Amino acid sequence: MSDFRIEKDSMGEVKVPKDALYGAQTQRAHDNFPISGIRFSREFIQALGYVKKSAALANSGLDLLDKDIANAISEAAQEVIDGKHDKEFVIDIFQTGSGTSSNMNANEMISRRANELSEDLGIHPNDHVNFGQSSNDVIPTAIRISAVLAVKNNLIPALEHLRDTFISKGKEYADVVKTGRTHLMDAMPVTIEQEFGGYARQVDLGIDRVKSALVRMTELPQGGTAVGTGINTHADFGKNFAAKVSELTGIDFKEAENHFEAQATVDAPVELSGQLKTIAVGLMKIGNDLRWMNSGPNGGLGEVQLAALQPGSSIMPGKVNPVIEESLTMVCAQVIGNDSTITVAGQAGNFELNVMLPVVAHNLLQSVEILGNAARNLADRSVSRLEVRKDVIADMVGRNPILVTALNPIIGYDLAAKIAKKAFAESRPLKDVAKEMTDLSDEELDNALDPIKMTKGGFTE
Repeated sequence: MSDFRIEKDSMGEVKVPKDALYGAQTQRAHDNFPISGIRFSREFIQALGYVKKSAALANSGLDLLDKDIANAISEAAQEVIDGKHDKEFVIDIFQTGSGTSSNMNANEMISRRANELSEDLGIHPNDHVNFGQSSNDVIPTAIRISAVLAVKNNLIPALEHLRDTFISKGKEYADVVKTGRTHLMDAMPVTIEQEFGGYARQVDLGIDRVKSALVRMTELPQGGTAVGTGINTHADFGKNFAAKVSELTGIDFKEAENHFEAQATVDAPVELSGQLKTIAVGLMKIGNDLRWMNSGPNGGLGEVQLAALQPGSSIMPGKVNPVIEESLTMVCAQVIGNDSTITVAGQAGNFELNVMLPVVAHNLLQSVEILGNAARNLADRSVSRLEVRKDVIADMVGRNPILVTALNPIIGYDLAAKIAKKAFAESRPLKDVAKEMTDLSDEELDNALDPIKMTKGGFTE
């Protein structure tokens, strides 16, 4: 028996794998784009399912689609939402710029599956599953739905977890004063809680940034059809569609205020990607700080000890590397690169349609996924397990000549500089040199040079 069946479309006959739910147009696109082997993610396929189910229910509610047909489409689309047919989405990311091929992939497989479920109501991929829609509003709508869901379900909870982990670890070592650094050089002291609190605030601001971008992402292009005019669909379809998606997802989506803007641009995804890049930049800084603090442990700073998770060398026994931080920084580099692609794609359209939609979808969803996973991994496998080496830190603080800065208001900058240079040159405790070169008492020096007081700001008393 043949492993293929013959399907027909407007261009003629095509061989399609016998058991495939998709049809001729999907097969043509699969054959035409043997580019990368990269296919749409689970989140995007799920969003296509939401689009097709919501469209069928909205059109049925407007008495534009037979209720039995709409119910069969809805049932088949729900299976797509649930991930039962991911293998049927076979088209490469690098395809037609509107994503028409992937829209037809969904239309063909849902229509065939709907006919199976309904004992063949003659459900057509274009006339029924795609009724009142165009690839030009389906694909940008799916981009927004999938990204919003991914951010809310994965990224934001992961960032909140990382923020809370930094706060918790900071409180654990709230009494530890360490040497601050500017230009990688010794500076005034800070506490572990202050430093980790700064990291927590970075992460918290990242959460605020993506939440702000989601306000624009929840405007859905669906209802504009081919060019934004809404040709071949009901005037209330866009509004009703958004209400159905909101009901199905539990997220408040709404019809785009201007369909020409929503379909001609991907400005909202570009904005979200930019915020993801900002978070990646911040997390890369944090990851590198942790690597520096962990460096050594004997020949570097050695201020913290990260969890030993795996051997670090194939030739040096006992070596352990900061692998979680290294993984994080590579993720951040990828997200920054993805944003560059999305930025280029954002201006790649003419007049009423952007024509790099599939690559926007892929890169945006990948950024959301890996950034969320890396943030959670950093919290669970690194920050929550790290130990502060109090003895090393105390020794560094005690030998830090920059502490003389606290004497500036008492003895002046010039004399303080001389004391710092002499203490450094002779490798002597700062207090001993200051006692020789000033008339300050032991009590006055102990009070002025108390590191914990220096972390509280203001003048020392």
